[in-house]
Amino acid sequence: MGYPQIEHHGAKDGVTGSCHQLDMNATTSLLVDCGLFQGDDASIPSGEGGSRLLIDFPLDTIKALVVTHVHIDHVGRIPYLLAAGFAGPILCSEASAKLLPIVLEDAFKLSFSRDQQRIERYIDIVESRLVALPYQHWFTLVDTDELNARIRLQRAGHIIGSAYVEIDLNYPQAGESKRIVFSGDLGAPHAPFLMPPQSPERADILVLESTYGDRLHEDRQTRRQRLEALIEQALQDQGTVLIPAFSIGRTQELLYELEEIIHTRSIGASSLANMLPSETVPASSASVGASLLANNNSDHLPLPPGERAGVRGRETMPENGITSESAGVRGKEASPAISNDAEQPPLPLRERVGERGQKTAQNETPLAENHSPDQSTTNWPKLPIILDSPLASRFTAAYRELKPFWNQEARDRVQSGRRPLCFEQLITIDSHSDHQRIVNHLTQTARPAIVIAGGGMCSGGRIVNYLKAMLGDKRHNVLFVGYQAKGTPGHAIQTYGPKGGYVNLDGERFDIRAGISSIGGYSAHADQNGLVDFVTGMQQWPTEIRIVHGEQEAKQTLADRLYAEYAQRNRPLLEIVSAG
Repeated sequence: MGYPQIEHHGAKDGVTGSCHQLDMNATTSLLVDCGLFQGDDASIPSGEGGSRLLIDFPLDTIKALVVTHVHIDHVGRIPYLLAAGFAGPILCSEASAKLLPIVLEDAFKLSFSRDQQRIERYIDIVESRLVALPYQHWFTLVDTDELNARIRLQRAGHIIGSAYVEIDLNYPQAGESKRIVFSGDLGAPHAPFLMPPQSPERADILVLESTYGDRLHEDRQTRRQRLEALIEQALQDQGTVLIPAFSIGRTQELLYELEEIIHTRSIGASSLANMLPSETVPASSASVGASLLANNNSDHLPLPPGERAGVRGRETMPENGITSESAGVRGKEASPAISNDAEQPPLPLRERVGERGQKTAQNETPLAENHSPDQSTTNWPKLPIILDSPLASRFTAAYRELKPFWNQEARDRVQSGRRPLCFEQLITIDSHSDHQRIVNHLTQTARPAIVIAGGGMCSGGRIVNYLKAMLGDKRHNVLFVGYQAKGTPGHAIQTYGPKGGYVNLDGERFDIRAGISSIGGYSAHADQNGLVDFVTGMQQWPTEIRIVHGEQEAKQTLADRLYAEYAQRNRPLLEIVSAG
């Protein structure tokens, strides 16, 4: 039997559960990712009962696990892998090594135990196994007379730390060699923070994701304008905009974009203010500027207790006079008191949360501080941006420590004194009691606000409580900025919400009257063009491509496009295998 061979233990019949085993010879293999199944993927295709959480493949030949990135559908089964007896190293990028313990701590709490001592022991094991690899660095896995195997990680542009994996296999006795590339999840261009992926030089076999293999994204270069316009429109309904977001990647991108909108709007308001005495200001512009200025001086309805955009942990790393702290310390969070240091300026006096437990005054007008008198202009500089996800807060803090991995644009913003992930209007909610107060407050008052809450596909997390409370109220809006897998509540809301349908949340039916919108340009995945460019950008094109991590239609459409590209450019005959 010839080697190498590839077995797919996940992401072969759907878009989640990525897990692939590269058999290098009869006694040596490498596992690439070990992710959680989500949505419809979580049910076993053949027969009833059983669980797709189980590790149902032998581990005796697996010498190492390599993690492409730390999204739960790529790492969520690692606790089960360790429980099944895997004792090898866990290889990942340097940035992923910072983030992975946070992800796995949360996964352990959800799947096994919340006992702090057990969690500490488990994370100690994980950290002792981690091997952080720099990008573009070859790492030798095996070096024997029969097999020489080495791997290299390259930027994938999906989230911070994401990588595609190059594997060189040499069989000295047979005089043969192969290069295999696992794409992981490839990112789209123009993403905040991230440098775009570059194609490898070559690949004999490519394992390629296909999440968006059948579609093209909206123009990402103008997505901030679309986000701004859509939120403006939603806030005219005089309610809250709910954005379900995964804790890592999407949340930080949204904060980055929202900070840019607020920064731009603040500059615009300031410029108009300076021009107001002049007769050169057009009447329409003066009206907008005066409205913004008037709102800047209005009283603010205090929010229920929450925290400034805080950073938790033990380590500090000053940079340009700005202090940031580590988020990678498990179970040892700092005091929840609001910080007044340079990185965390206090909220404006009227906006500030104040004493914990403070109640909202019932006789204040809830909308005055965020809209002009004709309700036509949102006062972005005073609009509260609420991040309600303790896990997302930890990741956001970790992102701030990973500035060396940011792209130049993001680093330039920091150098200019801006704080893309810790700006004036950002309020983080930590405790469950504060979360409940925020939900109740926004439900009762319909105060204009933007809420980014954990639970990217609405199947869990704090977003579910917001949805239960607000989906039935047409004043509120839900904005989707990420992929919603079939079988998840998010997919149901996205599909049936615009038709006046309903969704089941925790076994209860909720009618959808809130506005439902989506922005495709925010996908962290490459679209069809990006996937094809990854292949055609190689000097030596693959002669075998195994398409994974996609719905059947997406995989087939991508395969047809690749066949056409090979034929058009007169490349050697290609074998495309659709795993599943």
